[in-house]
Amino acid sequence: RAAAPLHRRPPWAHLCIASSRPSAARPGARRAVASAASMSRPEHQAPPEIFYNDEESKKYATSSRMIEIQTKMADRALDMLLLPDRPCLLLDIGCGSGISGEAISDAGHMWIGYDISASMLRIAEEREVEGDLVLADAGQGLKFRPGTFDGAISISALQWLCNCDRKGHEPFKRLRLFFDRLYLSLRKGARAALQFYPETASQVEMITAAAIRAGFGGGLVVDFPHSAKAKKHFLVIHAGLSGDMPQQIPKGLQVEDEQRETVANAQRDRFGGRRGKKGASYRDRVFDKKEHQRKQGMAVRKDTKYTARARKPKFEAQAAPSMFGLLPLAGLHGPLAFLLR
Repeated sequence: RAAAPLHRRPPWAHLCIASSRPSAARPGARRAVASAASMSRPEHQAPPEIFYNDEESKKYATSSRMIEIQTKMADRALDMLLLPDRPCLLLDIGCGSGISGEAISDAGHMWIGYDISASMLRIAEEREVEGDLVLADAGQGLKFRPGTFDGAISISALQWLCNCDRKGHEPFKRLRLFFDRLYLSLRKGARAALQFYPETASQVEMITAAAIRAGFGGGLVVDFPHSAKAKKHFLVIHAGLSGDMPQQIPKGLQVEDEQRETVANAQRDRFGGRRGKKGASYRDRVFDKKEHQRKQGMAVRKDTKYTARARKPKFEAQAAPSMFGLLPLAGLHGPLAFLLR
């Protein structure tokens, strides 16, 4: 028999996300992996053009929470571009359903966006966004005329390029091609603010290295670095040097910048009446709970003026009269204490 060929592991394989698709030979393992994949990151479940189908794209575009988060991150990215006081032409990478593009339009700028999901772009057309839409893969690089854009933003898209979704996909090569084409499409000194969700530190290093090799300057900005939920990564880079564009990297937001009000509201007053959800006091919540139990047919005591009232301690120190005034019983000894008791 001929010896089987040896498959050498490529040097970038440790940066590639392993496939989470179950094996057909083990049904039990298939169910376990499927349940685990439902709770994992979206890029682990399927390629973006498959994951963002019609159903998932509609949920993404109609979620008020998602729209609020995407809009805030898009506004933050626009602030990092340091654009001049005139209408600019921007590139929206991974524009999706056009949520980030609407933030660009609200800021008074024009934009062109591209995405790999046809379902997302159809929803963007239904929403009648003002920008131009292109169906394209960021990993293959999109050719624009050199110096076309005054800036570029990307919201929650860059981490998809760190995956091996198809045979022959090499994450670092796809990132290099992406940054090479992006560098050419930006005018000299223009900035790009790319927000992404890295899974590991090696992904951050790979993305940063690809941007530097393409000729970009800049660095990583992390908002709320000590928060598990609010932490956001922005790769803020500039295409060369220009006299009219400052090159300093903006500082990341801290907790006291935006979350001071949230933290203050989360703290409870130890000495006043504690408030639960919707500002209801303890007494109101007791009455609501009893009313709910009555509707369920349960036997509940009737409400009185003593309902939910704080009771006095069960045992209190009592005072006894004497010829010397009021003396506590604990301080009396002998026959006098016996007679008073």
